[in-house]
Amino acid sequence: MSDSKKYDVVALGELLIDFTQNGTSDQGNPLFEANPGGAPCNVLSMLTRFGKKVGFIGKVGKDGFGTQLADAIKEQGIATEGLCFDEDVHTTLALVHKLPNGDRDFSFYRKPGADVNLKEDEVNTDMIANARLFHFGTLSLTDEPVKSATYKAVKCAKENGAIITFDPNLRPPLWDSLDDAKEAFDYGMKNTDFLKISDNEILWFTGKDTYDEALAYLRETYPNIKLICLSLGGDGSRAIYKDIDMTVPAFLQDSTIETTGAGDTFCACVLNGILDNGLDDLDEDTLRKVITFANAAASIVTTRKGALRVMPQVEEVEEFIRNY
Repeated sequence: MSDSKKYDVVALGELLIDFTQNGTSDQGNPLFEANPGGAPCNVLSMLTRFGKKVGFIGKVGKDGFGTQLADAIKEQGIATEGLCFDEDVHTTLALVHKLPNGDRDFSFYRKPGADVNLKEDEVNTDMIANARLFHFGTLSLTDEPVKSATYKAVKCAKENGAIITFDPNLRPPLWDSLDDAKEAFDYGMKNTDFLKISDNEILWFTGKDTYDEALAYLRETYPNIKLICLSLGGDGSRAIYKDIDMTVPAFLQDSTIETTGAGDTFCACVLNGILDNGLDDLDEDTLRKVITFANAAASIVTTRKGALRVMPQVEEVEEFIRNY
C-alpha cells in the first residue's frame, strides 16, 4: 500500500528516562542506567527497522536528560519536529525495579514532568495530517494540559483519514484514581481502529474473569475496533479479527533478562503489518505471519537491556524464527 503522505506513523506521548537497575556498587547499592524510554518512541524505533518513516510529538525538559532523549530518537531515525522543550519543568523520570518474579515495579518522577506539560497549541498538526497512521496510549491522558493535547491530536488524525492505533499501557501509580484510568481506556477504545492490550489490562478494564468474556465485551462495546491483539506474556498472543480468533505461541528463551519494551516491539510489528496490508481485508495466513513475527521480535528484546536503542533488525527476527 503506497501513500503520498510524508509519514507512515506519527505517535504522541511520553518520552522519558527509564532508570533500570544495572548491577550493584562496591558498597552494595543498586546502580541504575539512564535508558531512553517511553512506549511511543519504542514503537517508532522498531518501525524504523522496517524502513517506515516515523515522527514523534511530545515534550522533554530543557536539561541534560532532554538533550540525551532528543539525540537518542534522532539517532534512531525518528523525526523530531514535533518534540518540544520545556524551560521550566524537568524531563520525566521513571525508576524500574525488577521484582523477584521477573515483573517490574515503576516509580515515576512526574508531578510535574515535562511530558505532561505538552500544550494543545504545541501539537504539530501538520505532522498528523501527513501521517498514514496515528498512535497513542493513556500516559498522555493522565493530566492536563497533555490530555487536551492528545484529544486535539486524535481529532486531527480522524479528520485527515489516518488509521488510529491505541496501546493503553496502564501504569497505576500515575493515576489519581483508577476510575480516571478507565475513562481514558474507554476514550482510546472509542477512537481506535486497532487495540493492543495486555492480559492484566483487559481483565482489569472489563471486570471479566476470562479472556473470552473480556474480548466478547470489547467487541460488543467498541464495534469500531477492527483488530484486537491481546498479549499473554509467556503464553504468546491472541488476535481477534472479524471471524478469526487465533492464539500464536511465544518464543521463550532462557536468556530473557527483562520485559521492558517487549510489548512496544510487538505493537510496532503489528502496526507495520497494518501499514503493509491494511485493516479491511486481512486473511488468516497474513495475520498469523504478522503475529508470529511480532512475538519473535518481542522475545529478542527481552534478552537485551533497554528497548529504544536495541530493537532487532528484520533479518535478525526472520533468522531467529527459522532457527527457533
